[in-house]
Amino acid sequence: MAGTSSILVELSAKVGLVGYTIWPDYINFAAGIRGSMPKKEIISIIDFFYPPFRKLVSLQTFRYAACGGANTILDIFVFFLAYNFILHKEVLHLGFISFKPHIAAFIISFLISFPTGFMLMRHVVFPGSILHGRVQLFRYFLLVLVCIVLNYIFIRLFVEHFHLYPTISKIITTIIVVSFSYLTQKNFTFKAEAKKV
Repeated sequence: MAGTSSILVELSAKVGLVGYTIWPDYINFAAGIRGSMPKKEIISIIDFFYPPFRKLVSLQTFRYAACGGANTILDIFVFFLAYNFILHKEVLHLGFISFKPHIAAFIISFLISFPTGFMLMRHVVFPGSILHGRVQLFRYFLLVLVCIVLNYIFIRLFVEHFHLYPTISKIITTIIVVSFSYLTQKNFTFKAEAKKV
């Protein structure tokens, strides 16, 4: 934990966030989001827009699209800001390791979108799951690890081999990974009790 904390403090100094400690603030954010998340308000807003789509998708799928879409937009926005304005499109050197700017921007955006995504999925999209919270979190974490690997592979592929602009590469990668993620979350991470026929 201390090693991770010192790496994140060094990262914050390297990207221009001197005096700002990422790790404790991230832990406080992730722990506090449950109590402060306006679950009923989010559900009310999403459900207000559902009627025109009722014949096309289920309410759960619509909520997933809305929450996942909002979290994805947040993720892409943070990626864009980190890549262009925090990292200034330059390699991030942390002494013993260096990250290309598109990979470092991905890490920064992930630190924001992971806790937000979990809480939205757990409390808004899949509240009827039969699994305990810690099991959900563990499974979500496993899914996220797979998604990180997929993000890493596809971003590198699109940027370094197909020479696409990093933000466009991130958008294409996101479409692929989100499709995989939805199916996995519905059938594994937040598995609900099977409906009796």
